[in-house]
Amino acid sequence: MRTSSNNKAIHKNMNNGLGRFFLALSGICLNVVFSYFMNKLGLPLFFDSIGTITVSVVSGLLFTGILTAVVSGIICSFFYAASIYFSFLNALIAIFTVWYIKNYSLKKIEKTILFAFTLVFTSSILSSLVQFLIFGDSQASLIAQNARSFSSAVNISFLPSFCLVNFLISLLDKGFSLVFAIIVLNIIPKRVVESLREGVWKQRPLSVSELKSIKNWSRDIKGSLRIRSALTLIITSTVLVFVMGWIGINLYFGSIKNERTETAKNCVKFAAEAINPAKVDDFIKYGRRLPEYELTARILKNIQNVSSGIKFLYVVRVEAEGCYFIFDNDENEYDAYNPGQLVPFDEDFEPYIPDLLAGNEIEPVESHSIVGWMLTIYHPVYDSAGRCVCYVGADISLDYMTEYMSNFILRVMLIMAGFFILIIAYAVLSTGVYTSYPISTIAACVDNFAHSGEDQEKLDENVKTIRSLDIHTGDEVEKLYKSICRMTLNQAEQMRDIMRLSDSTLKMQDGLIITMADMVENRDSDTGAHVQKTSAYVKIIVEGLKKKGYYAQKITPKFMSDVVRSAPLHDVGKINIPDGVLNKPGKLTDEEFAIMKTHTTAGKLILENAISTVQGESYLKEARNMAAYHHERWDGKGYPEGLHGEVIPLSARIMAVADVFDALASPRVYKPAFPIEKALEILQEGSGTQFDAKCVEVFMDALPEVKMILKKYTTGL
Repeated sequence: MRTSSNNKAIHKNMNNGLGRFFLALSGICLNVVFSYFMNKLGLPLFFDSIGTITVSVVSGLLFTGILTAVVSGIICSFFYAASIYFSFLNALIAIFTVWYIKNYSLKKIEKTILFAFTLVFTSSILSSLVQFLIFGDSQASLIAQNARSFSSAVNISFLPSFCLVNFLISLLDKGFSLVFAIIVLNIIPKRVVESLREGVWKQRPLSVSELKSIKNWSRDIKGSLRIRSALTLIITSTVLVFVMGWIGINLYFGSIKNERTETAKNCVKFAAEAINPAKVDDFIKYGRRLPEYELTARILKNIQNVSSGIKFLYVVRVEAEGCYFIFDNDENEYDAYNPGQLVPFDEDFEPYIPDLLAGNEIEPVESHSIVGWMLTIYHPVYDSAGRCVCYVGADISLDYMTEYMSNFILRVMLIMAGFFILIIAYAVLSTGVYTSYPISTIAACVDNFAHSGEDQEKLDENVKTIRSLDIHTGDEVEKLYKSICRMTLNQAEQMRDIMRLSDSTLKMQDGLIITMADMVENRDSDTGAHVQKTSAYVKIIVEGLKKKGYYAQKITPKFMSDVVRSAPLHDVGKINIPDGVLNKPGKLTDEEFAIMKTHTTAGKLILENAISTVQGESYLKEARNMAAYHHERWDGKGYPEGLHGEVIPLSARIMAVADVFDALASPRVYKPAFPIEKALEILQEGSGTQFDAKCVEVFMDALPEVKMILKKYTTGL
């Protein structure tokens, strides 16, 4: 039967898994189709999240919604490249939608409007920031054009106007998507929606109250398994992405730097061949007045233009006092150095000055100056005599490369963010349904089972609860669950057997108690069911005290059971009293009364001897207290020890009320029975002096029951 149940659960999960797959596939198709047509029509609307919102609303599952968002972004990037950068944004939309569905309802219009506004506002702001960070304010899209027009009209900066335009477009986009999702949700049968939402469980789906119960149960847990697993994955993934990204960026940066350096070296070598060494002195002296100078400058400019990454190309003569510029191809002619202009050396070049003065080639030099972070390549130009007449220099802007790398990193992070969210969602889902929830529910049920104690009904109920979990993870957790099911079932059955044996033992003990009490009562000629009546009165009093909350710390279920069961033994000491004293019809003499009083100490001794033969706790301890002290008085004038107040054991104080009332209301050889009213009056007169007032109070409160007991044993019914 169990295997059959598991097979049904597996087939059900497979069907639900296919349902969730086709739902996600439908959502992806919606996103792609709508986005494709909007792109082809050239409209500013995208509708690339209509499927994401619909899937999230219908399924209520985080992973399904995020999967739809990320896969849609990948597919849409084939016809609109920027879509891949917004996958993470659509994943966040899925997260927010699922959170709202779980905590609120789309049936309430005001909350749905608030949800829609929050969704539109947040998504439009994030979308605007992403577009601005990647493309800047030079975008040529219809949204950017409208934003620039609005910015000029109201005289505000581009970014706020861009966000506002995006908000208005997102209002139409997300508003339509949400309305479409609500319509689909109402069209799909409710049972199908519930099946999709519950099918992810690898056990019986837990209700909201059960989830809250588990949450409350696990409050004292320092580290949740689910949180720890999710954090481990997040930290591991983050570190891995960071390390791999850092290595990749460094390798890429180094590769680009080497490539640009080689380009610059080839550039300066080629430029050096274009310079006539014999004319260098004339170029410094006459500059642009020489026709050959202008021709050489144009050649150098052309060489710079065909060499990618070269920011500055120039020719200088190095002297001890600094560099004399010969050619300077700065894009801004006003910033260019004039021929013959002396420029001091930068601090970064000081280690290389001796080699430069000697006309030697030097390694590329990195420098930080007012123009930025540069990598400079120098190549000497030699005359026919082998003398270095000047150097051709080329500057590569490393700031430009850094900006390019920053933009590259930003794009990679945006692309990876969507996948990262998808991985985390899968990890949280997998950990929850396969590990966290099954183990938590098992542990909570076992904990309840352990606290059931000897309550067979609770034990059986907890066994049913554990077996109803129906965990089918197909791994070690399921094996653990099945073992616990067998263990708890066996434990409950063993407890049932123990309880049966215990009940049998208790009945035998109770029989022995009644037998002992009957032996004593049969020697007393006129007690008239004294044992039965006092036992019934004791039960009434102890239950009354419990009901009113008196002596709450003392009156436990065990105490109540012990007192009621051992009440018949309160006069067991009378077995030592001679018949002449015990059954004397008249008033006892002082000597005879002294003998009669010894039944308390005799009873105490008899029961202590019985207790000494039993190991552990015994109900006979309360029997001893009642036998020894049921003639003590609240005011301390009783016997045998003259105890007073709460020093007298509670069981003895209870028995004192029951014993005296029965003695007053029943006939004796030395007196007739008092009317019940008189007996109750005497009892009330002794409240607070002879008796514990609380015991008298609860006894008086239960007069209907008292009268029924008295009538039963008086009439013989």
